[in-house]
Amino acid sequence: MTNSRVRESVSSARRHIMKLLHAACAAALLALSACGESGSTYNESAADYSVVAEAPVGATDTERYEHAIPNPIHLAANEPVSTFSIDVDTASYTNIRRFLSEGRLPPQDAVRIEELINYFDYGYTPPNQREEPFSTTISVAPSPWAEGRQLVHIGLQGYDIERTERPPLNLVLLIDVSGSMSDQNKLPLALDGFRLLTEQLTENDHVSIVVYAGAAGAVLEPTRGDNQGRIREALNNLHAGGSTAGGAGLELAYALAEENLDPHGVNRIILATDGDFNVGITDTEQLQDLVERKRETGIYLSVLGFGAGNYNDALMQRLAQNGNGVAAYIDSEAEAQRVLGEQANGALFPIADDVKIQVEFNPERVAEYRLIGYETRALRREDFNNDRVDAGEIGTGHSVTAIYEITPVGGPTFTEPLRYQRDQQAAATGPSEIAFLRIRYKLPGQHDSRLIERPITDADAVNSLAQAPEAARWAAAVAGYGQLLRGDPYLNRDFDWDEVIRLAQSSRGRDENGWRNEFIQLARRAERAPPQREEREPLDG
Repeated sequence: MTNSRVRESVSSARRHIMKLLHAACAAALLALSACGESGSTYNESAADYSVVAEAPVGATDTERYEHAIPNPIHLAANEPVSTFSIDVDTASYTNIRRFLSEGRLPPQDAVRIEELINYFDYGYTPPNQREEPFSTTISVAPSPWAEGRQLVHIGLQGYDIERTERPPLNLVLLIDVSGSMSDQNKLPLALDGFRLLTEQLTENDHVSIVVYAGAAGAVLEPTRGDNQGRIREALNNLHAGGSTAGGAGLELAYALAEENLDPHGVNRIILATDGDFNVGITDTEQLQDLVERKRETGIYLSVLGFGAGNYNDALMQRLAQNGNGVAAYIDSEAEAQRVLGEQANGALFPIADDVKIQVEFNPERVAEYRLIGYETRALRREDFNNDRVDAGEIGTGHSVTAIYEITPVGGPTFTEPLRYQRDQQAAATGPSEIAFLRIRYKLPGQHDSRLIERPITDADAVNSLAQAPEAARWAAAVAGYGQLLRGDPYLNRDFDWDEVIRLAQSSRGRDENGWRNEFIQLARRAERAPPQREEREPLDG
């Protein structure tokens, strides 16, 4: 897009915003004259943009989650290939933590098992070079919740970019300052996190701030990252009030990002909201279409969720997935420090785009398999080699873990054998390859994908779960926790919270930040929480 067209786009967006602002002010004045009550005030200067309102009282719980059915069992003889997009989001883990801290179980649809597993660091060996930005860690061990089955643990570790290697950053903070964000665990927490984030910017970076409530506006024009005083002043002057013009704010944020687009840098919008979009562009499909179109211009969109009661998890996930970004849910100062302080580089700087995983199972060794989690990330087999099909990004230093449960040939299967199919019982002594792993990815800014391949063999397998690497045992504990929360039907009846806790305690290892110990406490809370729904009936194989 040419500079003149960009300026025209920004000007048009701002004219639209000003119309909304004038209409909102007129409505407010009319309300004041009618009832004599004080209302929200707007001051749209860069130094002091204040939207002041009282916190909402008695908010109704209208949280929204996308429904997902657990991945089914597949027969390796009929469907040997499994394909999915990677996911480094962690929003589900911290959202569930919020529910359990309140003494209640989360809704089943709030549980995305891959996000629980990927919350933790597994200490995978890092890759040596940026051009091949992944190393792989594989293990195969007996399943803790189903005798006769095995877990295939696949770990990817991303290359960690040194600070001196970082590309320039064109960052736009898009902050919801509507009335629903006035609670202490919403806007105030978001601002604390953004102060941590912006402190890490350098003179090579630029940051802009857009806010939205009854209207939207730019409160900080593009500013060099080392101008900390101006950035902090803009953040300090934000307050909550008004309704939510999320769509208008998103359009203005993209216009600013395009105005300052750096073709040699990273261009990213970070949206902080509770997801309560109720004016402006509110149609989910329209928002998704906007995000997809802007993704093609090289602008990433990440989403940070806050608060409870009206949290729109489904929309947040949709925006992040289609915006080549990540989704996180921030429920505490400690989590803000973790996401926007300690792990900020991973949230900002991608090392690979459109990362896809494909596993081909050897039907002579594997009778059945299922992927645990990644229900919303499934791809078709032909999508793997199609570079036009979008998939997830991975940031610097991030890791990704996936777990398959497999039934070896001759083991206890869920499905009845076909009457007229060749008996494969003798094939259990076949070749040493259990499966074949393929990883496809693009380096940032490139259009052609690259391929990493490796077999999964008997050399990756151990005979008992106790012999499995610590990372595999911990991930299995987290996967069991997620399946119990979700009421998955594939767990044996005797696998319970005590089993999760025992497995986690035996694989806790070094826990410098206390995250693993906290997980064990959350499992205990889940065990004590009153049931809120009927559990899915277990399927005994």
